[in-house]
Amino acid sequence: MSQSPIGVVGAGTMGQGIAQVLATAGLTVRLFDVAEEALERARAGIDKGLGKLVAKERLSEDARADALARLRGTTELATLADCEVIIEAAPENPELKERLFRDLSALGDDIILASNTSSLSLTRLAGACERPERVVGMHFFNPVPVLKLVEVIRAEQTGDATVARVEALAEALGKTAVRVGDSPGFAVNRLLVPMINEAAFLVQEGAATPEAVDQAMQLGAAHPMGPLALADLIGLDVCLAIMEVLQEGFGDPKYRPCPLLRRMVDAGYLGRKSGRGFHVYDGA
Repeated sequence: MSQSPIGVVGAGTMGQGIAQVLATAGLTVRLFDVAEEALERARAGIDKGLGKLVAKERLSEDARADALARLRGTTELATLADCEVIIEAAPENPELKERLFRDLSALGDDIILASNTSSLSLTRLAGACERPERVVGMHFFNPVPVLKLVEVIRAEQTGDATVARVEALAEALGKTAVRVGDSPGFAVNRLLVPMINEAAFLVQEGAATPEAVDQAMQLGAAHPMGPLALADLIGLDVCLAIMEVLQEGFGDPKYRPCPLLRRMVDAGYLGRKSGRGFHVYDGA
């Protein structure tokens, strides 16, 4: 493994989690965001996450300090120019991501650009870049420090060396890389989010309460978390965006977003991050 820095673009929930596992694995991390406040929140969140590992005796205090020392925040995209790999974790907006990838591809010919997109076309993102063979999907799952899966999505243009490099990076982070094709929603979200959407229809129709839906799936299907509690963890806005990508990508009415889900997003009931979704959380 090269000791060149790894860039992370976006200091939200996913970017923060990715930066934490990179730093914990001994890698130098450059975390970019347009807002200094977001970087400060991310550093505090990473420090808190590392503190939990120390409390559970999974990490020493020295290792915690070393991990934080390897993390550098920046609001200047140009400071990522010496990174070997840049992992984009910006909001799930096609125009924003394409603009970012155009800017990132101009930083250097040898940089691998990996997107953490949960559903958007990697082939389309690669098409915005000067070196499309160096673009790949690297989809982590929330919470990143806990969940082991990384979906590696190959665009039509992605080169073999690019896939091999991000698979090696995932392994170095203690993750399991699973290759999937560049199809709307990839594998996990194409299966998972329509289930969440159908659970929302159950609530909308009055067939079951959110609590009943979640308890039924936990007890009857051995799910560790009910689908609506999981939706609140993911973010209802993210779930809605994925359903819209599936509907647009396949043109199939079975992917129609539940109107209740859309209304909740319009109301700002986004789940845990807003304090209220299908369930209500402390501090709401």
